[in-house]
Amino acid sequence: MGVESQRVEEFRLTKEPYYLPLGHEVELFEAAFNARLPVMLKGPTGCGKTRFVEHMSWRLGRTLITVACHEDLTASDLVGKYTLQNDATVWQDGPLTTAVKSGGIAYLDEVVEARKDTTVVIHPLTDDRRVLPIEKKGEIVQAPDDFMLVISYNPGYQSVLKDLKHSTKQRFVAIEFDYPKADLEEIILQEEAGIDADTAAKLVKIAEKVRNLRTHGLEEGVSTRLLVYAGQLMAGGVDPVEACESTICKPITDDVEMQRSIVEIIATQF
Repeated sequence: MGVESQRVEEFRLTKEPYYLPLGHEVELFEAAFNARLPVMLKGPTGCGKTRFVEHMSWRLGRTLITVACHEDLTASDLVGKYTLQNDATVWQDGPLTTAVKSGGIAYLDEVVEARKDTTVVIHPLTDDRRVLPIEKKGEIVQAPDDFMLVISYNPGYQSVLKDLKHSTKQRFVAIEFDYPKADLEEIILQEEAGIDADTAAKLVKIAEKVRNLRTHGLEEGVSTRLLVYAGQLMAGGVDPVEACESTICKPITDDVEMQRSIVEIIATQF
């Protein structure tokens, strides 16, 4: 096995990531994969989009190369660039090129955070051409049948300036995510945090009330991820109220009055 193949294999998951289906998203994703269609995951932060992609990559037996997009991410960062090694100029494939060549899943997380030129790069991969132009090398890489492009973004959080263009959105099969229903979220917390059913139910009740505060000025509701963190702290012996303040209250708002309201909600359960 060559060095490049070994590097790619490092992205292959060896253990099934826990994921509890909330609807028909698994079947829809598999159908998109079989039809060689790109997928867009839409939903709030911490609702399980990344875990879902991890689960599907394991389920389909594909390597998963994830790129956490940010405002300094350029097209070259995705595709590749020339670098200096031992006084020689060599080409280094970027994560997107590596995923295309290996027939894996390329996952661009929060894609709208990246610079605008990155979305232009992925367009040829999202239509019937399924190619990745590497302009600096004058090459065009044809994506194999088992390559899949997946992007995610949070439409409720993005500003108008950072929203995805309609011309980009309409290239993808969209799967919508939201926070799980109460009974399913309780199961997730028990599995992920190792807490009992009663504690999980209390955390979910807190989450429901805090999420309702979004109509009163709270920008983001508490995510399932933060509830898992709270449960893990409790399982580690941290006082329930302190655990909830550290994971549910303080990370989601700096507003003192809003924090006070959330603490009152926590106190009614613990």
